[in-house]
Amino acid sequence: MSKLANLDFPALKSNGENFLDWALDARIMLQSKGLGDTIISDNKSSDKDRYSAIYIIRHHLQESLKTQYRTMENPLDLWNALQRRYDHQKTVMLPRAQYDWKHLRFQDYKTVDEYNSVLFKIVSMMELCGEKVTELEMLNKTFSTMHSSNMVLQQQYRERKFATYTELIECLLLAEANNELLMKNSEMRPPGTAPLPDISKLAIEQKKESNLVHHNNQPGSFRGRGRGRGGTLIH
Repeated sequence: MSKLANLDFPALKSNGENFLDWALDARIMLQSKGLGDTIISDNKSSDKDRYSAIYIIRHHLQESLKTQYRTMENPLDLWNALQRRYDHQKTVMLPRAQYDWKHLRFQDYKTVDEYNSVLFKIVSMMELCGEKVTELEMLNKTFSTMHSSNMVLQQQYRERKFATYTELIECLLLAEANNELLMKNSEMRPPGTAPLPDISKLAIEQKKESNLVHHNNQPGSFRGRGRGRGGTLIH
């Protein structure tokens, strides 16, 4: 557990299923340490940099892979060997990502955030496999897969001519939040209704009025001038 806890990113699995993500993480780590050139052909890296790089790469391999490549001390040689062994993952993952992209529909998700997360996951995988997804493609994917009942809304969003997909999502998230607020208000108090009067308070008011009428009807209740209910002068 201590070895796993010290990893900066997940170790490369022996079956290579996480190779694309691992390779990206490894390159970023090496670049951040000033060791990016050590895995580039014909580099002039010092022995110190090469050993620092090989340490980082080996540290992020599963134990079985470390054993298989334990004789390699040059980071470029190890990097190329892993590329040859696992780079075929692109040919496996790309068709799957393309299939997911083709069948992605905005109307199939309950929330904008859920749809947005799935879209970026698919786009990220496609780009790892070397296929770029443009802003226009993401915009059109969202517009074209809205529910048919939202055709007017879809047209309104298209006419706003969003420059980026992020701008569209921000607008959709705001609309969703406002709609949820309206729904909550509607559930708390349906349109056309008003809060019912408090029965206990109503009974007290009626009792007060009844007592006042009874008192006013008694002989000699008012002597001289005075003020009645509501401030009306009574003679």
